[in-house]
Amino acid sequence: MVRHFLRDDDLTPAEQAEVLELAAVMKRDRFGYRPLEGPRTVAVLFDKPSTRTRISFAVGIAELGGHALVLDAGTSQLGRGESIADTARVLERQVGAIVWRTSAQERIEEMAAGTSVPVVNALTDLFHPCQILADLQTVAEAKGGLKGLTLAYFGDGANNMAHSYLLGCATAGMHVRIGAPAALPPEPAIVARAEEIAASTGGSVTVTSDAARAAAGADVLATDTWVSMGQEGKDTSLYEPYAVDEALLSRADGEAIVLHCLPAYRGKEISAAVLDGPRSAVWNEAENRLHAQKALLTWLLQRSEPGAESGPEGSAP
Repeated sequence: MVRHFLRDDDLTPAEQAEVLELAAVMKRDRFGYRPLEGPRTVAVLFDKPSTRTRISFAVGIAELGGHALVLDAGTSQLGRGESIADTARVLERQVGAIVWRTSAQERIEEMAAGTSVPVVNALTDLFHPCQILADLQTVAEAKGGLKGLTLAYFGDGANNMAHSYLLGCATAGMHVRIGAPAALPPEPAIVARAEEIAASTGGSVTVTSDAARAAAGADVLATDTWVSMGQEGKDTSLYEPYAVDEALLSRADGEAIVLHCLPAYRGKEISAAVLDGPRSAVWNEAENRLHAQKALLTWLLQRSEPGAESGPEGSAP
């Protein structure tokens, strides 16, 4: 059965752990795995701007021995209205996997439904699951594990990062807190799903408008730009109590680290002193997009092969 990664809970807790373990192995032996040797081609589609996603997928696919076919909406027929179903049928005849950054979650679900190759969500308005894999790898490196740790996210509770932290951290057995304006809570269905997962992994879920409560004793503070793509010009005054600055960090655990998926705006959602300070793990987080996504692609391709049942072994020389 073909495996896709469209949202964070497409991986079970055991599967998520397998991917993160493989990511750590691939980071230690960066050029030792060539599962795309051939080269096999991976289509990397962008309906929205990208820096880290574009770089990390293109570099990662090359390091796996493959070829990244990078297409923008403005330079493909998909951007002129060709149906997703038709695009999916064409791509599956020529590429080994599809990576797509788009808007509505329904679009990538339609792509996955219409193709026989793995589809990876490189960001939608609802989820950003590849980013959370990299974030979990970063936390595990800094803390030696994930289960039982507390991650607090601050900012827009209704955005894709908040939703993916809810599902991804709950899957890892973490305690996830969302500190967000009461007017911008996460999707109730996603909160309910995260609570369901947390009940089975030993984690927990908290949604609060009290930033100090969310930060209290947390092992990880995370934030995101207050203005997501397509929201330029919106009023950000609601977010000001949720800025990750020195005062908020002082409420966290004394060894807490800070994450930001970038791009960052110093003096807005995060202070310069925190972003550039000794507790910042942001640059490791950015690098880990590469390793986490290489591991994910390898895992999905191996699990999608006919008769595949066991975990990944990579294809080390």
